[in-house]
Amino acid sequence: MKFSEKWLREWVNPEISTQELVEKLTMAGLEVDGFEFLGDNFSGVVVGEIVEAEQHPDADKLRVCKVSVGDKSEELLQIICGAPNARVGIKVACAMIGAVLPGDFKIKKAKLRGVASHGMLCSATELKLGDESDGIMELPADAPLGMDFVDYKDLNDHLIEVDLTPNRGDCLGIRGIAREVGVLTQTAVHEVSPKAHAAEISDSLPIKLSAPNACPRYLGRVIKGINPTAKTPDWMVQRIERSGVRSIDPVVDVTNYVLLELGHPMHAFDLDVLEGGIDVRMAKPSEKLTLLDGNEVELAEDTLMIADHAKPLAIAGVMGGIHSGINSETKNIFLESAYFDQIAIAGRARQYGLHTDASHRYERGVDFELQRTAMERATELLLDIVGGQPGDIIEAVEKDAMPSKRHLQLRRARIERLVGFAFDDVQVEDILTRLGLQLTANGQGWDVLVPSFRFDIDNEESLIEELVRVYGYNRLPSRKPVAEMAMFAQPENRVWKNMLRDVMVNRGYQEAITYSFVEPELQKKLQPSHEPLPLLNPISSEMGVMRTNLLAGLVQTAKFNINRQQNRIRIFELGLRFDNSGDELKQIPTIAGLLAGNRGNESWLTENDKVDFYDLKGDVESLLATNKRSSAFVPSKREILHPGQSADIQLDERTIGYIGKLHPALQQELDLDLDTFVFEMDLDALSERELPQFKPLSKFPAIRRDLAVIVDDSVKGGELVDFIVKIGGNLLTDAYIFDIYKGEHLEQGKKSIALAMTLRHADKTLEDSEINQVVDKVINGLQEQYNAVLRT
Repeated sequence: MKFSEKWLREWVNPEISTQELVEKLTMAGLEVDGFEFLGDNFSGVVVGEIVEAEQHPDADKLRVCKVSVGDKSEELLQIICGAPNARVGIKVACAMIGAVLPGDFKIKKAKLRGVASHGMLCSATELKLGDESDGIMELPADAPLGMDFVDYKDLNDHLIEVDLTPNRGDCLGIRGIAREVGVLTQTAVHEVSPKAHAAEISDSLPIKLSAPNACPRYLGRVIKGINPTAKTPDWMVQRIERSGVRSIDPVVDVTNYVLLELGHPMHAFDLDVLEGGIDVRMAKPSEKLTLLDGNEVELAEDTLMIADHAKPLAIAGVMGGIHSGINSETKNIFLESAYFDQIAIAGRARQYGLHTDASHRYERGVDFELQRTAMERATELLLDIVGGQPGDIIEAVEKDAMPSKRHLQLRRARIERLVGFAFDDVQVEDILTRLGLQLTANGQGWDVLVPSFRFDIDNEESLIEELVRVYGYNRLPSRKPVAEMAMFAQPENRVWKNMLRDVMVNRGYQEAITYSFVEPELQKKLQPSHEPLPLLNPISSEMGVMRTNLLAGLVQTAKFNINRQQNRIRIFELGLRFDNSGDELKQIPTIAGLLAGNRGNESWLTENDKVDFYDLKGDVESLLATNKRSSAFVPSKREILHPGQSADIQLDERTIGYIGKLHPALQQELDLDLDTFVFEMDLDALSERELPQFKPLSKFPAIRRDLAVIVDDSVKGGELVDFIVKIGGNLLTDAYIFDIYKGEHLEQGKKSIALAMTLRHADKTLEDSEINQVVDKVINGLQEQYNAVLRT
């Protein structure tokens, strides 16, 4: 938003400097990008008049002009000029000897083709007052001769540019900025109050709202008999051009002026080309419109249109059509002032490669009560400039679709809690009332009615933000936070996630964080028996379902790294998987890992062995060891895993996960070049551990006895160890397998398992009879339970 400081000060004129004004706006959240003094560009330029103009004796395109500058010089100034419009009788901008023009260009006495020149006649471009010029500036005949050009053009003014956040659409006009300045400086604001214009003609057009949710309110007015040759007054041209808007013709300039002044976009149609009445509707299929910029667009069906009974006229809130626009022969006009819903306009301009002042405002929100005021203001200006006879204001409104003012509660306690100190009641009421809010006191604070132009204030926190913003962020007192510190009980048997992370990192893994949304086909491959939950509005087709395990993200991460020549992959993830197999969606905390490639880093000291099932099993056992509970690995039949290199993980005889190598067929389908091993376990099962219990150390020696038994090949070694521990009694302190043998000297389908048993008594040295009793009990038990034969 760019505007003239002088224009702003006509609305509100606090006794502060430009610098202070800029600082106050910035500190209040209306960040000033920059400001400049318009009179700094040049000096020494005055209003002059060409009284003589003759052809240069040695140049066809140069003229020797005699210029009067009034009391600035007793003699006429001889100035050489090459502009085609340099002629006797016109008032011009004359740069005298010693003048400084933009770019630090100094005017000196010179000779052009042998003829002396004592100054320069300036164009708008040379003074940086315009982008184009066909010659020197021609000033009105009543321009005071000899007057300083800076004063004549009212260039003792600052141009201020404010960078507004999208929620402050109410400040996209002088009225909104003035309101803010009035609050910040406690200065009265002089509002524009246009009078209601009585109808002088009975002409009107029927208005139909075919899309009331997108346009619940539309006002129109017919004005007939305007003067098409009228000129926009200089003061208006000056204000709109300093706001970055090009002057076109009086009617268009007035609508742009109202937009800049009140922040409300308007549009004017050539009444004589309208057929029937106005219909505010959505675009029809394949409908086309040639816009004011000359481009023809094919309209999408979700585009809100202004149309008559025969054709489209404009894209609502964006740009009008060229065929219904104002031109030099227009004598009768139809003025539009409407409220369009933000959502209906948002993105439509960009859809057609446009960005207009109107769309910029409608996308951010326009006061839904301002339409009649804008219409009367535009009518007032038009009648003063181009004349004409106005008709009645025609209004079509769908009240049920119109927004309403918000009613909010503001509590004193809430203010103090959020800000850190208590505002005085008088101060709260003064600030919010100046902002246009209506307050009614109650026991806890105030009932607040939010004005129609502050559509960004929608909760109690927004009200408190307004208080702090106006009070001044830099004035808020600094206080040290005060809080009661309480120590919470931390269960000693809890296994925290960070403990598991440390285990994995210490074993060479890196943690990955992947999306909870995964590709449907990939998820189906990694868990064929489970139907994942689809998303209603996925970010992309590759993220269309909720993951039912963590493998999808890990596999994609591994593949990404393998494709980039990484030959050692060790990654894990802690996250949620989503199970919708029951009555409700379950979010299950899970830990998963993936292992592939070399066992160690490449080195001349070691061979580049590849990882296998037991590498990953060792890592999983390290995780299980954190809770000190009984765990086991039992054969698994999961279809995504290799049938001979997979197992279900059990904790206290309950399955909590699985481990194994990916099935070769699946690995090939996933295009993984390295053998890949994975595991997945429920985190909740690992979250508690058995606390260690202290036992006095025995002073007496331990005794080891080894057994080698022959059993069927189907017997699991872990079962034998568990069985021995179970029947060994209190004297047996440890048992483990140290050798397994298959082959020569053994029957087919048999294997030899060598076990070590450690025995110790807490209070004495064991005697042979006691040791033999335990060993015999173990041997007999193995024979009965597993048909084991002692190997000799």
